[in-house]
Amino acid sequence: MKAAYYDATGGPEVIRFGDLPTPEPQAGEVRVKVVAAALNPVDTYIRAGKVAMPLPKPFIPGCDLAGTVEAVGPGVTRFKVGDRVWGSNQGLLGRQGTFAEYCCASEEFLYPLPAGVRESDAAALALVGITAHLGLFWRTNLKAGETVFVNGGTGGVGLCVVQMAKAVGAKVVTTVGSAAKAELAKQLGADTVINYKTEDVAAAVKAATDGRGADVFFETLPPTDLDRTVDMMAPRGRIVVMAGRQARPVFPNGPFYVKGLSLFGFVMFAMTADEQRACANDMNSWIASVKLRPLIGKTFPLSEAAAAHQFQEENTVGGAGTLTGKVLVVMS
Repeated sequence: MKAAYYDATGGPEVIRFGDLPTPEPQAGEVRVKVVAAALNPVDTYIRAGKVAMPLPKPFIPGCDLAGTVEAVGPGVTRFKVGDRVWGSNQGLLGRQGTFAEYCCASEEFLYPLPAGVRESDAAALALVGITAHLGLFWRTNLKAGETVFVNGGTGGVGLCVVQMAKAVGAKVVTTVGSAAKAELAKQLGADTVINYKTEDVAAAVKAATDGRGADVFFETLPPTDLDRTVDMMAPRGRIVVMAGRQARPVFPNGPFYVKGLSLFGFVMFAMTADEQRACANDMNSWIASVKLRPLIGKTFPLSEAAAAHQFQEENTVGGAGTLTGKVLVVMS
């Protein structure tokens, strides 16, 4: 099979494109003929050696996929040959990834693809959607009528936070960096959109909530100023952090406990298969009813996986600002 792979960590140039043996599904595994795979920042961190993971050699990167079941291993009960599926949690913790024509994945981390939904859309929503769902519902138990603030409403996780919060009847306040992205955020359902380059974010959040503050603060960026975050919160609010492994912001202990706030952190790949499946079930319902849709910023063929990594890294690490939404890799 054709695959993108590398033997040692380093820059995007370590990624090669060529032939590898087609994998055989083991017990409990499904072999998927991949149609589309998404690229996530964590894929670039693993490739660069910034996030330590056990890596088989050669290692195929990629967490997300969508395609068709081509073979099943012993004991598989959830899927049969010919089923359309999507999933995430590959290319992590020693598992081979999705940047290949075929991927063998545990059936626990695969979900049925609703009729009429494109593989590219499902792949683009996989990791970011599960992450957003975990933060909003497993961690903070978001309810209808509450207000969510999310940094970056047109980023991979942020666009899912906006749409999922609206799907359950919450109010959404988000930040963007341009007029074009502001229009996109409004199309996704955001009630209040703040340009962080030209507006006072904390003041705008308070104005949007009649001075009360946000019930849920979903931080998609490495936190730097928790004093400002706490100031933006409503009493008994919940703060979610899921980015910035090296971040060490000062913690405003007094204001935090006086408001009765809670702070939650998580990484999606540490969540159990059952916890992730609960997210996928809701996502399938929202995807099918078009309450949840992706923004695909750029698509690369599998043969240009190295270029895809370079483009993602330029935006995630370099701040190039040339990406809105997700980077997708397609097999043909």
